[in-house]
Amino acid sequence: MSKIKKIIVLVLILAVPGFLYYLLTSQGKNRYKPLPFFGPKPLSGTFHTFHGKKIPDTLYHTVADFNLQDQNGKPVSFKTIGPQILVISFFYTHCPNTCNQVNAGMDSLAKYYGKNKLVTFASITVDPDRDKPAVLKAYAARYHQPENKWLFLTGDTSQIYPLARKGLLVDALQNGKDDFIYSNKLILLDPEHRIRGYYDGTLPTDVARLADELKVQISEELRKKDKPLY
Repeated sequence: MSKIKKIIVLVLILAVPGFLYYLLTSQGKNRYKPLPFFGPKPLSGTFHTFHGKKIPDTLYHTVADFNLQDQNGKPVSFKTIGPQILVISFFYTHCPNTCNQVNAGMDSLAKYYGKNKLVTFASITVDPDRDKPAVLKAYAARYHQPENKWLFLTGDTSQIYPLARKGLLVDALQNGKDDFIYSNKLILLDPEHRIRGYYDGTLPTDVARLADELKVQISEELRKKDKPLY
Protein backbone atom coordinates (compact mmCIF):
# COMPACT_ATOMS: atom_id res chain seq x y z
CA MET A 1 0.00 0.00 0.00
CA SER A 2 1.36 3.40 -0.98
CA LYS A 3 2.08 6.08 1.60
CA ILE A 4 -0.82 8.24 0.32
CA LYS A 5 -3.31 5.36 0.64
CA LYS A 6 -2.11 4.67 4.18
CA ILE A 7 -2.69 8.31 5.08
CA ILE A 8 -6.19 8.24 3.57
CA VAL A 9 -7.07 5.07 5.52
CA LEU A 10 -5.73 6.61 8.73
CA VAL A 11 -7.77 9.80 8.18
CA LEU A 12 -10.95 7.76 7.60
CA ILE A 13 -10.35 5.71 10.75
CA LEU A 14 -9.98 8.89 12.76
CA ALA A 15 -12.77 10.84 11.08
CA VAL A 16 -15.60 8.28 10.90
CA PRO A 17 -16.14 7.91 14.68
CA GLY A 18 -16.29 11.67 15.03
CA PHE A 19 -18.79 11.95 12.21
CA LEU A 20 -20.97 9.23 13.75
CA TYR A 21 -20.81 11.00 17.10
CA TYR A 22 -21.94 14.21 15.39
CA LEU A 23 -24.89 12.42 13.81
CA LEU A 24 -25.95 10.90 17.11
CA THR A 25 -25.54 13.98 19.29
CA SER A 26 -26.50 16.74 16.87
CA GLN A 27 -28.53 15.33 14.04
CA GLY A 28 -30.11 12.72 16.28
CA LYS A 29 -31.78 15.44 18.32
CA ASN A 30 -33.45 16.80 15.22
CA ARG A 31 -34.90 13.39 14.47
CA TYR A 32 -36.12 12.81 18.01
CA LYS A 33 -39.77 11.72 18.08
CA PRO A 34 -41.56 11.97 21.44
CA LEU A 35 -44.30 9.63 22.57
CA PRO A 36 -47.90 10.52 21.65
CA PHE A 37 -50.43 12.13 23.99
CA PHE A 38 -53.63 10.24 24.84
CA GLY A 39 -57.04 11.58 25.78
CA PRO A 40 -59.07 14.58 24.59
CA LYS A 41 -57.06 17.26 22.78
CA PRO A 42 -59.16 20.44 22.61
CA LEU A 43 -57.75 23.59 21.04
CA SER A 44 -56.82 26.33 23.49
CA GLY A 45 -57.84 29.25 21.29
CA THR A 46 -54.23 30.51 21.18
CA PHE A 47 -51.64 30.11 18.44
CA HIS A 48 -47.88 29.78 17.96
CA THR A 49 -45.82 30.53 14.87
CA PHE A 50 -43.67 27.95 13.07
CA HIS A 51 -41.84 28.83 9.86
CA GLY A 52 -44.10 31.84 9.49
CA LYS A 53 -47.32 29.86 9.86
CA LYS A 54 -49.83 30.27 12.68
CA ILE A 55 -50.50 26.91 14.34
CA PRO A 56 -53.30 26.45 16.91
CA ASP A 57 -52.17 25.39 20.39
CA THR A 58 -53.48 22.11 21.80
CA LEU A 59 -54.54 21.47 25.39
CA TYR A 60 -53.57 17.91 26.28
CA HIS A 61 -55.57 15.85 28.76
CA THR A 62 -54.00 15.91 32.22
CA VAL A 63 -54.81 13.70 35.21
CA ALA A 64 -56.12 15.64 38.21
CA ASP A 65 -54.37 15.32 41.56
CA PHE A 66 -55.59 12.78 44.12
CA ASN A 67 -55.27 11.94 47.82
CA LEU A 68 -54.44 8.30 48.63
CA GLN A 69 -52.34 6.36 51.15
CA ASP A 70 -49.36 4.11 50.54
CA GLN A 71 -48.58 0.76 52.17
CA ASN A 72 -47.23 2.60 55.22
CA GLY A 73 -50.33 4.75 55.65
CA LYS A 74 -48.55 7.88 54.40
CA PRO A 75 -50.48 10.34 52.22
CA VAL A 76 -49.66 10.19 48.52
CA SER A 77 -50.53 12.63 45.75
CA PHE A 78 -48.84 14.08 42.70
CA LYS A 79 -47.49 16.75 45.02
CA THR A 80 -45.81 14.24 47.35
CA ILE A 81 -44.48 12.13 44.46
CA GLY A 82 -42.97 15.15 42.73
CA PRO A 83 -41.99 15.59 39.06
CA GLN A 84 -41.74 11.92 38.19
CA ILE A 85 -42.45 9.72 35.20
CA LEU A 86 -45.16 7.44 36.56
CA VAL A 87 -46.24 3.93 35.59
CA ILE A 88 -49.65 3.19 37.14
CA SER A 89 -51.64 -0.05 37.36
CA PHE A 90 -54.77 -1.28 39.14
CA PHE A 91 -55.21 -4.49 41.13
CA TYR A 92 -56.61 -5.95 44.36
CA THR A 93 -54.82 -8.28 46.73
CA HIS A 94 -57.21 -11.25 46.58
CA CYS A 95 -57.45 -11.05 42.79
CA PRO A 96 -56.85 -14.22 40.73
CA ASN A 97 -54.24 -14.63 38.01
CA THR A 98 -54.70 -11.37 36.09
CA CYS A 99 -53.34 -9.20 38.92
CA ASN A 100 -50.40 -11.54 39.37
CA GLN A 101 -49.53 -11.21 35.69
CA VAL A 102 -49.82 -7.42 35.75
CA ASN A 103 -47.76 -7.13 38.93
CA ALA A 104 -45.12 -9.47 37.52
CA GLY A 105 -44.71 -7.00 34.67
CA MET A 106 -44.55 -4.07 37.10
CA ASP A 107 -41.97 -5.98 39.16
CA SER A 108 -39.70 -6.56 36.16
CA LEU A 109 -39.92 -2.90 35.16
CA ALA A 110 -39.27 -1.67 38.71
CA LYS A 111 -36.17 -3.86 38.86
CA TYR A 112 -34.92 -2.65 35.48
CA TYR A 113 -35.40 1.01 36.42
CA GLY A 114 -34.55 0.55 40.08
CA LYS A 115 -31.68 3.05 40.03
CA ASN A 116 -33.37 5.60 37.82
CA LYS A 117 -34.46 8.59 39.87
CA LEU A 118 -36.89 9.85 37.23
CA VAL A 119 -39.27 6.87 37.31
CA THR A 120 -41.77 5.74 39.98
CA PHE A 121 -44.29 2.88 39.87
CA ALA A 122 -47.71 2.86 41.57
CA SER A 123 -50.31 0.09 41.89
CA ILE A 124 -53.74 1.23 43.08
CA THR A 125 -56.21 -1.17 44.68
CA VAL A 126 -59.80 -1.19 43.42
CA ASP A 127 -60.89 -2.82 46.71
CA PRO A 128 -59.90 -0.26 49.35
CA ASP A 129 -62.42 -1.58 51.89
CA ARG A 130 -60.36 -4.76 52.18
CA ASP A 131 -56.95 -3.52 51.08
CA LYS A 132 -55.94 -1.28 53.98
CA PRO A 133 -52.30 -0.09 54.27
CA ALA A 134 -51.26 -3.06 56.46
CA VAL A 135 -52.69 -5.50 53.91
CA LEU A 136 -50.88 -3.72 51.09
CA LYS A 137 -47.62 -3.71 53.03
CA ALA A 138 -47.77 -7.49 53.48
CA TYR A 139 -48.69 -7.90 49.81
CA ALA A 140 -45.86 -5.62 48.63
CA ALA A 141 -43.29 -7.55 50.67
CA ARG A 142 -43.42 -10.45 48.22
CA TYR A 143 -41.81 -8.29 45.51
CA HIS A 144 -38.84 -7.02 47.56
CA GLN A 145 -38.92 -3.60 45.91
CA PRO A 146 -37.95 -0.30 47.62
CA GLU A 147 -41.10 1.30 49.00
CA ASN A 148 -40.31 4.64 47.38
CA LYS A 149 -39.83 3.00 43.97
CA TRP A 150 -43.06 0.98 43.84
CA LEU A 151 -46.01 2.42 45.75
CA PHE A 152 -49.08 0.34 46.64
CA LEU A 153 -51.96 2.75 47.12
CA THR A 154 -55.37 2.66 48.77
CA GLY A 155 -57.96 5.22 49.81
CA ASP A 156 -61.59 6.08 49.34
CA THR A 157 -63.52 4.85 46.30
CA SER A 158 -64.64 8.44 45.73
CA GLN A 159 -60.97 9.12 44.90
CA ILE A 160 -59.94 5.86 43.22
CA TYR A 161 -62.76 5.26 40.75
CA PRO A 162 -62.90 8.81 39.33
CA LEU A 163 -59.09 8.79 39.12
CA ALA A 164 -59.31 5.65 36.99
CA ARG A 165 -62.26 6.55 34.79
CA LYS A 166 -62.03 10.33 34.41
CA GLY A 167 -58.31 10.82 34.92
CA LEU A 168 -56.56 7.75 33.53
CA LEU A 169 -59.45 6.87 31.19
CA VAL A 170 -59.63 3.18 32.17
CA ASP A 171 -62.22 0.95 33.87
CA ALA A 172 -62.42 0.55 37.65
CA LEU A 173 -65.59 -0.26 39.58
CA GLN A 174 -67.07 -2.78 41.96
CA ASN A 175 -69.36 -5.37 40.36
CA GLY A 176 -70.58 -7.19 43.45
CA LYS A 177 -69.26 -8.02 46.92
CA ASP A 178 -66.09 -9.77 45.78
CA ASP A 179 -66.03 -8.94 42.08
CA PHE A 180 -64.37 -5.93 40.46
CA ILE A 181 -64.17 -4.65 36.92
CA TYR A 182 -60.82 -2.98 36.37
CA SER A 183 -58.30 -2.40 33.63
CA ASN A 184 -55.22 -4.59 33.19
CA LYS A 185 -53.46 -1.67 31.48
CA LEU A 186 -50.19 -0.16 32.57
CA ILE A 187 -50.48 3.60 32.10
CA LEU A 188 -47.49 5.83 31.43
CA LEU A 189 -47.67 9.43 32.69
CA ASP A 190 -45.12 12.17 32.15
CA PRO A 191 -44.21 14.60 34.98
CA GLU A 192 -46.92 16.98 33.75
CA HIS A 193 -49.47 14.17 34.42
CA ARG A 194 -50.28 13.67 30.74
CA ILE A 195 -50.96 10.15 29.46
CA ARG A 196 -48.18 9.02 27.12
CA GLY A 197 -48.95 5.32 26.69
CA TYR A 198 -51.19 2.33 27.44
CA TYR A 199 -49.86 -1.23 27.66
CA ASP A 200 -51.51 -4.58 28.36
CA GLY A 201 -49.88 -5.70 31.60
CA THR A 202 -50.65 -9.36 30.87
CA LEU A 203 -48.66 -9.39 27.62
CA PRO A 204 -44.85 -9.69 27.81
CA THR A 205 -44.59 -7.96 24.43
CA ASP A 206 -46.45 -4.92 25.75
CA VAL A 207 -44.36 -4.84 28.94
CA ALA A 208 -41.22 -4.95 26.78
CA ARG A 209 -42.60 -2.10 24.65
CA LEU A 210 -43.20 -0.06 27.80
CA ALA A 211 -39.62 -0.74 28.93
CA ASP A 212 -38.40 0.71 25.63
CA GLU A 213 -40.80 3.64 25.60
CA LEU A 214 -39.79 4.57 29.13
CA LYS A 215 -36.33 5.20 27.69
CA VAL A 216 -37.89 7.56 25.15
CA GLN A 217 -39.75 9.45 27.89
CA ILE A 218 -36.64 9.60 30.08
CA SER A 219 -34.74 11.08 27.13
CA GLU A 220 -37.47 13.70 26.71
CA GLU A 221 -37.23 14.70 30.37
CA LEU A 222 -33.42 14.84 30.24
CA ARG A 223 -33.60 17.16 27.26
CA LYS A 224 -35.87 19.43 29.31
CA LYS A 225 -33.91 19.32 32.53
CA ASP A 226 -30.40 18.72 31.19
CA LYS A 227 -29.45 16.61 34.16
CA PRO A 228 -27.71 13.21 34.44
CA LEU A 229 -29.70 9.99 34.08
CA TYR A 230 -28.82 8.56 37.48
